Amino acid sequence: MRIPAKHIHEQLVAVLRAWGMSDAYAETTAEMMVETDLRGVDSHGISMLPTYDREFRAGRLNMRPQFKIVREGPAFALIDADASLGHPVSVYGMNLAVDKCRASGVAVVSVFNSHHFGAAGCYSRIAAERGVIGMVTASTRGVSMVPTFGAEPVMGTNPLAFAAPARRNPPFQLDMATTTVAAGKVKVHKLNHRPLPPGWVVDAGGQPVTDAEEAFRYVFDRPEGGITPLGGAREVGGHKGYGLAVMVHILGGALSGASFSPIRNRTQQPSDPHNIGHFFLAIDPRAFRAEGEFENDLDQVIDVLHGAKRADPAQPVLVAGDPEMATRAERLRAGVPVPDDLMEQLRAVAKSASVPFVLVP
Repeated sequence: MRIPAKHIHEQLVAVLRAWGMSDAYAETTAEMMVETDLRGVDSHGISMLPTYDREFRAGRLNMRPQFKIVREGPAFALIDADASLGHPVSVYGMNLAVDKCRASGVAVVSVFNSHHFGAAGCYSRIAAERGVIGMVTASTRGVSMVPTFGAEPVMGTNPLAFAAPARRNPPFQLDMATTTVAAGKVKVHKLNHRPLPPGWVVDAGGQPVTDAEEAFRYVFDRPEGGITPLGGAREVGGHKGYGLAVMVHILGGALSGASFSPIRNRTQQPSDPHNIGHFFLAIDPRAFRAEGEFENDLDQVIDVLHGAKRADPAQPVLVAGDPEMATRAERLRAGVPVPDDLMEQLRAVAKSASVPFVLVP
């Protein structure tokens, strides 16, 4: 079923406010979640609401947070998110990094004691729209990636996003998991009853798992097997994805003092807040180049890439961000697809929150 974005936004705001979130934070969170769905990242948008509902009812989400800057300098800040959902603090953190880089050229803002924040690319995009380069990483709560030569999951799907402003072209926008696929994509395949491509998920023996139900269990329930690092097997570069995942955690988790989930699972109670960490880097091109020179160069790079000879005449060469922007335009026209199984879960969340159910075409 296709649901208009405005209805999704309305549903999200109603539920979040019923949970006690302030009007401003509910609007920000809904905006980021809808933007995630519009960009085609179905695993991280409204499909996360049932998970947030469980976290809220388990007492692991603070819906009335008071963000606190615990360390700060001209070009950096460290923020305690007060065990809140990650969207509002991430919008605040990225904008703070941009504000600081305007004066210092480069700035970093780290966040700890946070929660899931949706699609990392929504926050690097904030920087690009304000005319600077943005990079975002985050630690994760889930442990689902099997490291190279491993038989059990140790790392998360640790995301990395990067955006840079051009002048004539839309910003370059890279948004990726450091696993072959995000864990939520396995959930989406399960919701849609679609088999997985070989290579996404492996069992304890390293063999591909394509059945969506079985793959879901390996990713979310079983202690062995899980998602492959970006690249898959070592022979095709999986060790590089594994290395990137560790780098992302160092920046997003270790730098801010956020938890590392495999250790957390042994040392903290299940009821404790997740303590996820985020990393926001902002670079002002004008600190390095004359006004407009960086954007003009990036335009030329993008033009050359778009103009590259095509393997298939019907398939243009794309750059990062093109597929998301095309999906966004299409979904603004036609609505966001919501699987039947997810629709029933969302109906239950709305009922539990005692708010009207407005997800209708």
